[in-house]
This record gives sequence, C-alpha cells and structure tokens, in this order.
Amino acid sequence: MSHLIISDLTKTVGEKTLFEQIEFTIYAGDRAGLIGVNGTGKSTLLSILAKKIEADTLTIDHPNQYRISYLEQDPQFDEDVTVLQAVFSGDSPLLALNRKYEESLQRMISDSSSEEFQNELMKLQQEMDEQNAWDINALAKTALTKLGIDMFDRRVQELSGGQQKRVALAKVLIEPADLILLDEPTNHIDLQSAEWLQEMLTRLPSAIIFVTHDRYFLDAVSTHIYEIADQTMYTHRGNYGDFLESRAIREEMAASSQLKLQNRFRSELKWIRRGAKARTTKQKARIQRFDQLEEKMERHNDNTTLDMTLSTSRLGKKVLEGVNLSKSYSNKAIINDFSFLLQPGDRIGIVGPNGAGKSTLLNILANNIQPDSGELIVGQTVKIAHFQQSIPVMKENTRMIEYVRESSNDIEGADGVRHSAASMLERFLFPLKVHGTPIGKLSGGERKRLHLLKLLMEQPNVLLLDEPTNDLDIQTLSVLEDFIEQFPGVVITISHDRFFLDRIAKKLWVLDGKGHTNEVQEIYSDYVEQLLQEPTEQQPTIEKKKTTKTKEQRKKLSFKEQKEWTSIEADIAKVEEAILVSEKEIEAAGSDFEKLQQSTNQLEELNKKYEHLIERWSYLQEIMES
Repeated sequence: MSHLIISDLTKTVGEKTLFEQIEFTIYAGDRAGLIGVNGTGKSTLLSILAKKIEADTLTIDHPNQYRISYLEQDPQFDEDVTVLQAVFSGDSPLLALNRKYEESLQRMISDSSSEEFQNELMKLQQEMDEQNAWDINALAKTALTKLGIDMFDRRVQELSGGQQKRVALAKVLIEPADLILLDEPTNHIDLQSAEWLQEMLTRLPSAIIFVTHDRYFLDAVSTHIYEIADQTMYTHRGNYGDFLESRAIREEMAASSQLKLQNRFRSELKWIRRGAKARTTKQKARIQRFDQLEEKMERHNDNTTLDMTLSTSRLGKKVLEGVNLSKSYSNKAIINDFSFLLQPGDRIGIVGPNGAGKSTLLNILANNIQPDSGELIVGQTVKIAHFQQSIPVMKENTRMIEYVRESSNDIEGADGVRHSAASMLERFLFPLKVHGTPIGKLSGGERKRLHLLKLLMEQPNVLLLDEPTNDLDIQTLSVLEDFIEQFPGVVITISHDRFFLDRIAKKLWVLDGKGHTNEVQEIYSDYVEQLLQEPTEQQPTIEKKKTTKTKEQRKKLSFKEQKEWTSIEADIAKVEEAILVSEKEIEAAGSDFEKLQQSTNQLEELNKKYEHLIERWSYLQEIMES
C-alpha cells in the first residue's frame, strides 16, 4: 500500500513559527480534511508537500515514483493554452498523449483537407486505443462539464478567476496521483458541482489532503481530520462530526475558561448531526436524542457564547423596498421585474447557478449599480455595510489595530458597554500579541477576516455579504455565525456554503439565471432536498405508480417485522442506557488516555447501533402508519 510518512516538519515565516516538528502518515484511500485558523499554515503545508516551497526541516518517506498532484488557491496558467490543453498539461504519459491528440484534432478541424493532418490524427487515435487513453479524455470532459465549464477550446486567460480555479480542479482530478492536495476546492462552485466533487473524491483510490470551509463537504468526504493549532498538528480519526465530538470531550476536561469555545463546538455538532437528511425524514427519536444531548451540554453552558451583540441605529418598519427592479447585460436579463420589501430582522440567502446575477442584485441593493428600470427605496435610518468578494487594497505597512481603528476606536454593545478595537480583534481570533503586526504579513484569509471586522466596527444595521465564507477558516465562520444570529439588523448573503446558509438564512431569493427571482420560505438544505425529490416533467405518471405500488407493498408488517416491532423500543432504551453509562465513563476517565480511548470507541459502536435501531424504528413506524 502506498504511503507518505512526514516527520520533523518545521516551518518559520519571518519571526512566526507556523509548525514545529510535526509528523503524520497518510495511506492510499485516506481523505484528510486540514483545518485551522487562518494564518496557522494550512496552505503553506500543502505547498511544502507539493514541493513548491521548502521547509526549515523535513524528513519524508514514500515509495519510488510517488506522484503528487496539487490544486492551489490561485492557480496560474500559460497565456495561450486552451481549457483542454490546460487540463491535459500534466507530465504523465497518458495526459501528454491526450494533449497531442486534442491539438491534432484542432489542426484537423482548421484544415480538414490536409493529408498530413489526417495521417497524424489517425496515428494518434491508434495510440489512444492501444494505451486505453480514451477514459481519461472522457473523464476530463465530464469533470469540466460537471464543474460548469463547457468551452473546451476557449483560452484559459479569457475565463474568470473562479472558472480558472475549476479548470485547475478538473486537471488535478484526472491526473494520476498517489496523493492529491486540494486548497479550497469548493470555492467558486455551486451546490450541484460540490455534490459531484464530493462523490468523485470518495471514489478515488488516492490519498487526499484538502482544505475547505464547507463543513457539510468536510463531514461527508473526510476519513481523518488534521488540525493545525499551537504550532503542531493533531490527528483525529473519523469525519468532521467525529472530530467535533472528540474535541468537545477534550474541551470538557479543560479549564473553565475554555467553556465558551466548547459550547460553540457543541452547537456545530448539533447542526452537523442534524444535517439535511435527518431534518427531512421522520427520525423523530434521533432528533429527540440530539435535544437530550443539547440539554446535557447546557448544564456546562455559561450562557455567554460570544457576547457579540452590538448596538445599531434603529431601523424603521421599512428597510429596503424594491419596486419592479430590472437589469440586463448584453441583452441578457439578469434581474427582471423583481419586487420585495425587507423588514427588521430579515435573514435572506441569495442562491442560484453561477452567472445568474446574485452579485449584481447585491450591488443594486448597495447602490453600487443602478437598475435599468424600477426603483430602490431605502429607509431613512439604514446604514449599509457591503462585504464584497474582492476586498479593497490594504496598505502593507499599516498595523492591524490601526486598520480597525480607521472605522472606530470602540463600539457600543446592546447593553451599553463599550468594546475596544483590541477587544474586538480578540473576539475575531486575533490574539493580543499580534495586534501590531503589519497587514503585509497576513495571509489572504486573515486579511479577509480583518476587513470584515472593520466593516462591523462601523456598526451598520444592514449587512450585505457576498461569499463571506470563501477563504475564511471554520473557527472564524463560527464567530461570524454567532454574531449574525444576535445581530439586530437585516442580513442578506450570497454563499455556496450550505452549512452557513442553513444557520443564517430564514428565507431564500432563488435566481434562475433567466431573470426570474423567486422568494422561498425555507432553510436551504430543505429547499434543495425538495428539488431533488420533485418528479421530472417527463415521468410524473411513472413516479406516481411507483409510489402507489410501494405503499401497497408496505401495508402490512411481515411476521419477522412484527416480532421486531414488539421489541425494538425496549432495545432502543437499553442502548440509550448503555450510551449514558459510556458517557459517564468518559467523564470519569480524566487524563487516563487509554481508558478514554477505550470508552470513546465503545461509545462510537453504541451510537452506530443506536442509529441502526432508530432507522429500523422509523421504517417500521412508516409501515404502521400507512
């Protein structure tokens, strides 16, 4: 089995040590999600593994001819290459052959009468047959299409930054590799593309290390979590939900000063475990179990999550009103006859395919773009903060604390207490010791986090957020989500992050890309789930027949199922009691790591058994009620 063993890895940037003597081993089939606060060195670690930059010290062991493929945050391409040439630009023989074939095909198309071109193409077709290279060719075009790129002959430099990132992602996915490194692969892709990528990664035999802020994606793909913190790396077996559980246990044993952080992880765990699937099924007992878990967690809650509630100027009954707004570009309708009325407390998510006009709509609301027709009415007390995808240029020599103070030295909380700029920096995960750091030394994610804080220091009462989750770490997103939940004003956000939208948006504006905007009063995952369940126009009758047939088949329980039904509730109760016992054993384990690990493994097995019983209970209950 191929493997990569890393030890004694140390990297210092300037005066800052990112990590010191870290070590880990990753095998084929392992999928490790790499997490940590912006600036801890996630992208740097991937760059070191990809041999793009050097470490201070590093011992590395892997088999001969161990291949690594790497998706950077900001990939660069040669100026003249087409999309297909870029995808086939790897150095493996099969990619080189596909590259030659596509170039020959283009020459043949440009001059089909050339005998030289015909012979060349026939020769390459024969080579493609002999080396079974057609599979990679088909996979490349499928990957591009699934990622929203269908202009195979277009120059890469003519594409937007997000489209270039997707081309680079397709290149990495088709390139034969023992280890795949992905830096924010879910940036700039919509839900359908993210789900395809999620399924694709779980099928690949390669080892994978990936950085992402998409917690649903992280939970679904990862088999391990690599957490960078305190200049070291912690390795956790399992997905993101398992990591949250183990970290919550670790925080539970820590000093009381860590209780606030623990409660945030507990809150996230509830959302992860109650994902879209659980909320849209009839697994009432499972949800009740989570409610009980939440009550147990609240025994240790100091009822002060992040204290981020800020004072804002009072909003009137009318915040923003759009009357028949329309906007077109190059005769293409982006927004067509859209009317709305925003009221205090509204939380809206703007969703739709790439290029549907989401950012255009947000810019109209911010008065950065004027509509072609219609009217935008702004309330008298409205104070808007617009967080855009591309943050403004920052002066490299300006210190962090000075940058924040450009907005305000301090701000007032809802309780009348003043919060200093330094205090707010700490709340946004910038420790006191780094407040004097020049902006030029910050990572891209840290700059984005700093700019977001500066906007909030202006104490707006309407937040317009355009892809705020891109390049922000999960911890910062948790802080932002907690803040928005307590924010007394209006929040309108564009995001591809399903977890973020589920927590923040109470209703949706759905753009279809043809100018139509539909308002939906649902959580995003529930909305998507309903879309997937809707029968297509071509087969409504067939679907109806299938449903009827299924119900007829499930009118009665079989003898074996009847026997199972009579005992299943007692079985569930026994497992619940065993879970409680196991949880108490974990609490009593203290610093005995061996005992803690044994109890944790036992709890994991009990939870699996519990979930199986609940699924069976739900299945049998549905039959009983039919």
